[in-house]
Amino acid sequence: MDLKKFDLEYYSKRIQLFTLNNSEGLEIQITNFGGRIVSLFTPDKNGILEDIVLGYDNIDDYLNKEEVFFGAIIGRYGNRIAHGKFNIDNLEYTLETNSENSKNHLHGGTNGFHNVVWDAKQVSKTQLELSHLSKENEAGYPGNLEVTVLYELTDLNELKITYSATTDKKTILNLTHHSYFNLTGKQNSNILKHHIKIYASNFTPINNLMIPTGKIESVTNSPLEFKTFQTIGSRINADDDQIEKAHGYDHNYVIDGSGLKKAADVYDPISKRTLEVFTTEPGVQFYTGNHLNNIKGKYNDTYHANAAFCLEPQHFPDSPNQPHFPSTIIKPEETYNSTTIYKFGVKI
Repeated sequence: MDLKKFDLEYYSKRIQLFTLNNSEGLEIQITNFGGRIVSLFTPDKNGILEDIVLGYDNIDDYLNKEEVFFGAIIGRYGNRIAHGKFNIDNLEYTLETNSENSKNHLHGGTNGFHNVVWDAKQVSKTQLELSHLSKENEAGYPGNLEVTVLYELTDLNELKITYSATTDKKTILNLTHHSYFNLTGKQNSNILKHHIKIYASNFTPINNLMIPTGKIESVTNSPLEFKTFQTIGSRINADDDQIEKAHGYDHNYVIDGSGLKKAADVYDPISKRTLEVFTTEPGVQFYTGNHLNNIKGKYNDTYHANAAFCLEPQHFPDSPNQPHFPSTIIKPEETYNSTTIYKFGVKI
């Protein structure tokens, strides 16, 4: 990636591009504009390094094209909040409604963390630290929030993302990462033949506006069941209410277990690349790029529906309005901590 294409003054801060390398030859490039991973090179079965994440090859496209979430840090609240409203201690807060025809708040709003120029410090060739002060009432959220995100590329071929945050007022927070993966390394292909296993017995069903109904339902005997390996495309067009509402997969899975646990395994039978996802979060959003629509991306490739998949570890969508979901409230005396690991490999 040309460094000059990621050098720009924006909001009085300098946009830059940083590179992480490990001893195994993996390379990740990250811009401090939105904390985006703009390229991620991993080897295939023959040791050939290819880029397995979608995106753009210059900052102008990240600023101006329609898909704004490629590879970004998402916050303050990843996923949706119904009608952009929530209550803390009987005080109602109103956020921007930027999704589902202006019905819901999505991914922190138009100027969410994906649209922030983060302060950046390259700690070493394998670590990049990003920080941001999200001020009181930014996007309508209460509290001054100090956020730090550490990207680390380990010699075990793990991309470890560590989030931490503190606030001076009770607020809500739900951070996640939004890379679009295609393990073939061929960005003009699709991911329908990828095999996936999701370590979740339940999911949170959605209504017509993509908001959880409040129920937690079993995935058993439904097209959303991936407790054993299935190809992504095997049931993506199933005659099923949940599939039809999302135009494919765009659902929050309730991960089995607690603490740092495995959320998913993905395997591409062509390149033999593998991806394992671990997280301390209670859920993971599985999205199959249903709304990628003729987008010109890197390498002069054009992205269409199902060109990639996302696995976004998170608390559940609309949790502030669903009291029985795990809470996303943080208090001034607390520190928010969350860890996600994407581990890359090859299955021979």
